[in-house]
Amino acid sequence: MSLANGRPYLAIPGPSTMPDRVLGAMHRAAPNIYEGALIDETAQIVADLKRVAQCSSHVAIYIGNGHAAWEAVNTNLFSKGDKVLMLATGRFGINWARGLTGLGVDVEVLDFGLKSPADPAALEARLKADSGHEIKAVLVCQTDTASSIRSDVPALRAAMDAAGHPALFAVDCIASLGCDPFYFDDWGVDVMVSASQKGLMTPPGLGFVWFNDKAHKASAAAGLKTPYWDWTPRAMSTQYWQHFGGTAPTHHLFGLGEALRMILDEEGLPQVWARHAALAQAVHAAFTHWGQGGDIDLNVADPAFRAHSVTAVRIGNGGAGRLRAWCETQAGVTLGIGLGMAEPDEPTYGDFLRVAHMGHVNAHMTLGVLAVMEAGMLALGIPHQAGGVTAAAQVVAKATSGAA
Repeated sequence: MSLANGRPYLAIPGPSTMPDRVLGAMHRAAPNIYEGALIDETAQIVADLKRVAQCSSHVAIYIGNGHAAWEAVNTNLFSKGDKVLMLATGRFGINWARGLTGLGVDVEVLDFGLKSPADPAALEARLKADSGHEIKAVLVCQTDTASSIRSDVPALRAAMDAAGHPALFAVDCIASLGCDPFYFDDWGVDVMVSASQKGLMTPPGLGFVWFNDKAHKASAAAGLKTPYWDWTPRAMSTQYWQHFGGTAPTHHLFGLGEALRMILDEEGLPQVWARHAALAQAVHAAFTHWGQGGDIDLNVADPAFRAHSVTAVRIGNGGAGRLRAWCETQAGVTLGIGLGMAEPDEPTYGDFLRVAHMGHVNAHMTLGVLAVMEAGMLALGIPHQAGGVTAAAQVVAKATSGAA
């Protein structure tokens, strides 16, 4: 017998669950792309993208996913042979580095493993050793989507300042924008990338790059820049089509505009951050409790470095893989694979999974996922300490106390 029939729930870290309002905003005929309402709506979207990133500088929109946004940064900033420093805390930092290497950029990786954030002290020491200032930029993921590690962006900026190094500072916020606090201006970030399909609650297909004047000046010498990837016309042209390198992604823009209104004008960005923090803490509480009676561990031990958008966990002896399959086939909940924690041909591949709590999520959605997981552990005989859902519910109750 399966109880999965009904509306399924996608608890993977992107594409995230999309609001009906966003989908509804997209369900319309194609507009005039030369004049009229779309041009005005795009101007508002650009302003709102700056608001969500707390950025007063520039933003370029690309038709593509997060990897496309990486490519935009790579080509706008660098020439073949340039040296960059990648602070890797999981699979996505490594993948960004591979993209750069494929373009002929000399990438040095400071790999902090799969369980630890980027270390500001190590960054400062490395930059101080670069007395000739060969390193053109320092790159890091605020949240690595695979490991669910969240690095301390302000502390890394402070380390760069302490080293007195002029390198650009570029941050990947694909899995964190709209979920975790981020202050582009106040944190001294020069370049930031994100995409539409996670905290911004819009279908995959849009990549974004925010950049300040320092980065724009540096881009003038970039030998890898091409007409399509060039961020200058996308961010600064007075001709509408140049903002997209051609035809605008009309229906994605309709959906994104609605999502940004929901985030910024209705719920409010501070409340959005607070909601994600509370739901993340509920998930962490459940796994911490379950782990008291079984081989179950949160990937990130220190709560200060756990992402508010996604949680990576280990359930030993293949328990994660069996639980993922049960949740989808028997209860209609799809959990994320343990991306980057083990390769598919390794015996431990089935020991890892990820639970997303990003974007259009609330208490009943997150608690429902956790309840399904606890039911699955019972059904499959996976050892655990009963009561994880209650532990999560206590977090939700505390977060909302006094709200009634």
